[in-house]
Parts: sequence; structure tokens; C-alpha cells
Amino acid sequence: RFEFRAVGSAQNVSMVNTVLNTIIAEKFGEFSDRIDAGESAINVAREALNKHWRVIFNGDNYCDTAQQELTDRGLWRIDSGVEAIHTLTSEKNTKLFEKMHVMTKEECEAREIILHDHYTGTVEMEGLTMVDMLNQHVIPSVKAAGIGPLSDLEAAVSTIKDAMAEIHAADSSYKKAQLARVLRLETMIDIRAVCDAAEEVVPANLWSLATYKELLFLDSHVDAVPSEEMIYEE
Repeated sequence: RFEFRAVGSAQNVSMVNTVLNTIIAEKFGEFSDRIDAGESAINVAREALNKHWRVIFNGDNYCDTAQQELTDRGLWRIDSGVEAIHTLTSEKNTKLFEKMHVMTKEECEAREIILHDHYTGTVEMEGLTMVDMLNQHVIPSVKAAGIGPLSDLEAAVSTIKDAMAEIHAADSSYKKAQLARVLRLETMIDIRAVCDAAEEVVPANLWSLATYKELLFLDSHVDAVPSEEMIYEE
């Protein structure tokens, strides 16, 4: 899929623009060379369009049926950011960057490591935060209520810690990021479901974390703090 759209809110746009501009510059260079050699600009454009027509898609990119249609056309699909980062050092891509004098192979490899390490570090902070929330809030609330999946919650703490130990033991930044992705998008999602099950049965007065209702409608749950005497100027 070749799609122009906004990057993630926490993502720096510089690398994305570097990749897009390099791709476009290479192709425009090829077009220019052919036109300078005597070919018709219209014929060059027509040939490129006919050759790559299958990549043009103006439908719903969030529709599973449409995604399958594009896959059936033979378009490449990468659902994992970790795997997408890894393609930065594929032979085809490093040759492109070197040809256009944008980055050397070594510079591509350095950027892959940095991006994977940043991803892994972010997931580690999220995992440690979940451990703190379990130990300091969810588990004490369940114990105080005497109801809820206490054993599953206690096991979840060990599961997260074991997963992070496995990440630290991995021998490459790529492998660490792969394991971090599993922790974030599989293990922690499953543990979240256990926490939700606990929240459903623990009495509200014993649940120490703010609920969505309390966060979204704070004014209906918290009394206004009396302010000092207000002075109105006439």
C-alpha cells in the first residue's frame, strides 16, 4: 500500500518524509532521463500508470474485505511496525538510499537499531507501569473486596516480569522489539481483560483507580473546590 497520511502523534515525520522523497526522486530521475533521451513525456507517464495501476485504491483502508482485495492484487502488506522498521535494511532499500546518496547501508542499519530500541524501551515502560498498577491498585482492591480473579492477577505480574526478562536476554535489537510487540499487543491485552473482569465485581468504593466515567465526567463526581472570596469590579 502506498498511502499518504498522517503519522502517529508521537512519531517524528522526518524519516517518513525521507523515505517518500527518496522514492519519488528516484522515479522522477528515471522519467527525466528517458524524456531527455527523446521519449514522449506522455508515453512515459502512460507506461508508468498502466504498469502500476493496481496500486491505486480510493476505498476504505479500514475495511477487511478491501484489504483482502489489495492483498489479492499482490500488494505488500505489513501489519507490524517492528517488521516495517526491519525492512529499512533490506537489500533493495539500502541500494536505493545509497544510489540516491541519502544514507549508506551502515546508516540504515544504525537507524533500524535505534528505532527498534526506542520501541522496546517504550513497551518496557508500559509493562512496568502495568506492574505498578496491578501491585498498587488492582490487587489490593480485589483483596479488600474479597472477590475477583486474585490468582490470575498475581500470576499476571509474574508473566509481565518474565516477558521483560526474556526481552533483556534477546541477542539483537530486532529480536527484542519482536518480543516487546508480543508483550504489548498480546500479553498485556490479555491481562487488561483480567483487570476489567476485576473492576466489574469490585465495589466502587474499594476500586482505587479512576473509571472512565469519572475521567470523562469529572464535574459530576467531584465537588467544586470553594474558591476565595470573588471580587467583581463594577
